[in-house]
Amino acid sequence: QVQLIESGGGLVQAGGSLRLSCRASGRTFDSKIMGWFRQAPGKEREFVAAVSGSGDSTYYADSVKGRFTISRDNAKNTVYLQMNSLKPEDTAVYYCAVRTRVYRVVTTETGYDYWGQGTQVTVSS
Repeated sequence: QVQLIESGGGLVQAGGSLRLSCRASGRTFDSKIMGWFRQAPGKEREFVAAVSGSGDSTYYADSVKGRFTISRDNAKNTVYLQMNSLKPEDTAVYYCAVRTRVYRVVTTETGYDYWGQGTQVTVSS
């Protein structure tokens, strides 16, 4: 069965850094877009970043541009999210996902069929 397992979350102070990892098992997704979403308490899940199958193209929410970097290692079937200069508003559960269906945009949940269980990121002020 396909599984996506996130890791690397934790508690950090504002200005700190974390690196999230998401390893896929059961199938390889080297030709598929993979992305990160997050959901803060009381809010809807929102797009954070995505990376193309080859890793050549990346997409970011305006709120994280210049601070977060998404990358992937297809040999390890893993996608990463390096988060720097963290802010309290970054506090959320972070989910990785695989986009298996073609859609006009990659910044919404549409087309993402496989999801991880999420990892908590808490940033204190």
